[in-house]
Amino acid sequence: MKVKVEAVDRFERDHRLRLPFRFGVITVTQGIQAIIRVRIALEDGRTSEGVAAEALGAKWFEKSPEFSDAQNLDQLRQALQLAIDHYTARGFDTPFGQYAGSYRQQIARGAELGLNPLVASYGPALLDRAILDALGKATGQSFAQMIAANVPGISATDLTPDIEAGHLAGFLAGLKPRPSIDLRHTVGLVDPLTTAERPASERVNDGLPETLEEVVSYYRGRYYKLKVGGDIKADLDRLTRIASVLDAAAGDYKVTFDGNEQYDDVEGIVELWRKVEETPALAKMVKATLFIEQPIKRQAALSRPVTALAKYRPVIIDESDGELSTFPEALNLGYAGVSSKNCKGFYKSILNAARVAKLGPGYFMSAEDLTTQPGVSVQQDLALVSLLGLTHVERNAHHFIDGMSSASDAEQNAFVAAHPDLYERQPGRPVRLKVRDGALALGSLGCPGFAVGVDLDFAALRSMPDAPRERLTPAHPGGKK
Repeated sequence: MKVKVEAVDRFERDHRLRLPFRFGVITVTQGIQAIIRVRIALEDGRTSEGVAAEALGAKWFEKSPEFSDAQNLDQLRQALQLAIDHYTARGFDTPFGQYAGSYRQQIARGAELGLNPLVASYGPALLDRAILDALGKATGQSFAQMIAANVPGISATDLTPDIEAGHLAGFLAGLKPRPSIDLRHTVGLVDPLTTAERPASERVNDGLPETLEEVVSYYRGRYYKLKVGGDIKADLDRLTRIASVLDAAAGDYKVTFDGNEQYDDVEGIVELWRKVEETPALAKMVKATLFIEQPIKRQAALSRPVTALAKYRPVIIDESDGELSTFPEALNLGYAGVSSKNCKGFYKSILNAARVAKLGPGYFMSAEDLTTQPGVSVQQDLALVSLLGLTHVERNAHHFIDGMSSASDAEQNAFVAAHPDLYERQPGRPVRLKVRDGALALGSLGCPGFAVGVDLDFAALRSMPDAPRERLTPAHPGGKK
């Protein structure tokens, strides 16, 4: 089914974090979410509108210290405007054709503007979701129905020469959404672990947990993502203190390690892991570790093998996963997994999942998060990873951001009404995710479109500023601030 992108409206809204969140080289206390509304035309003359939302994140897509955080946001706005220009110029095409047919142009023009492939992919990631949301609303089909029937026209192209058409068709037809999914709670680098680390003078007292001890008791989850910072002694000390909390109260828990590119080479993270194995207090955590998420800086991650680390635990590629060809390249270096992140693009996740299915046992996809906020963003991400059969997903915005506190009351009430299995509201509090025994129920995401089912309150949003059309000049040449 072919569609044409007729118009794209771009909006933003601010949010404040209830707790500071440190990952990699940045500690976040506030942020901005991008929201788009796309109008498409169908070949029979009908029109429809769809939406998508994603955080504008500094120091993840582009970590160079030469650019300010504000410039990082402008780079993402640039990527979105590039995608709008490419898609609106294509005329009628299948939804996947809009993506695949513009892919090389997007990456190439991004490079001319100094945008790395991860940044450049942000624009299409938003547009593709909104287009499919609009198409689902026009045809009365849910996201899962559209993907299983391949309504978007997903195909094996020269962009993915390792994927065979027959395998891809069978893979898509066999996808079925899970009714629920477990949450993997992120333990940031500055998160307090015990009550003693959260004095009364610093407490938020908003009814949500503020320490890891409280998180374990409140959400009753089994999965945890642990950030490590690149200093072996400090990492070892913090992991030991985390283990004491999880061992005492989290039952048969599972963990993943996330290096966020904090190690210069594989030898550094191997040394950390060996010391982890040698520490008696970490014995249970060692057995509970599922995989290690890219710990090596992206400049080196795809230049040397990670087999020295992979013999201990599987390693996934994340920040270096910039292009459609990256995962196959990473496999040759010893990586066994790849992350699904909606900010990278849902077509990329689907194609990589098809690769994993073909590779067989020992290879896998994980579901990771980039401050995916409750509402449109979290719902589209949950619909994707549950359809791909993933059993647990990293979630952090439901903890570090107070639910839908940045949305209007009208929008919050609409989400609760449309998705009572996913959200709840207590008197005097914003709408929050309804976490039960560490899991989310997903039945209401089977609504027409891409898992939204709500009319957003666009009147309460502000228009996104125009993106720079030129290459940005580094604010801190040489990385000095």
